[in-house]
Amino acid sequence: MFLLIVLSVIALIVVLYGTKVYNALVALKNNVRKSWSNIDVLLKQRHDEIPKLVDVCNGYMKYERDTLEAVVKARSAAVSSQGVGAQAQSEGMLSSALGKLFALSEKYPDLKANESFGHLRNRITEIENQIADRREFYNDSVNIYNIRIQQIPDSFIASILNYQPETLFAATAAEKEDVKIAFNMP
Repeated sequence: MFLLIVLSVIALIVVLYGTKVYNALVALKNNVRKSWSNIDVLLKQRHDEIPKLVDVCNGYMKYERDTLEAVVKARSAAVSSQGVGAQAQSEGMLSSALGKLFALSEKYPDLKANESFGHLRNRITEIENQIADRREFYNDSVNIYNIRIQQIPDSFIASILNYQPETLFAATAAEKEDVKIAFNMP
């Protein structure tokens, strides 16, 4: 009888611990999804602002057609990319193209003075800063989740649930490149 009580208590402890680990892993997985969704909202906002920016620049930057086309192409790739890795890469190309566009705008005083351009540039810069903050939060969430699913004893429950490590949002090679700025001096 005593042995049955001890085994019942041990079984109860194992079930309670398993439930606690399961709930913690589910919370972490959902936190990763939520943090990615927060990034996605900002990316959509940025994607919505870019056509307006290109329209404003179009009239001023007659000789910078390649740069404007690169922004449009990068935006299209970013909008259609799927998955964290692909989206990180396409968003990096978009950030790089926007950086080049903003650098080239320095050559056009009329464009710099345009109120719409200034507003859009500030709005996109603000969104870029928010994206950077959210990427940091996403990477923290992913890191905590990845550690938990790989630690013993949580890894046993994670493997039963088929939880796989998530991908960190890393800077692409394009984002790491220096932006080249050329000033046309008289």
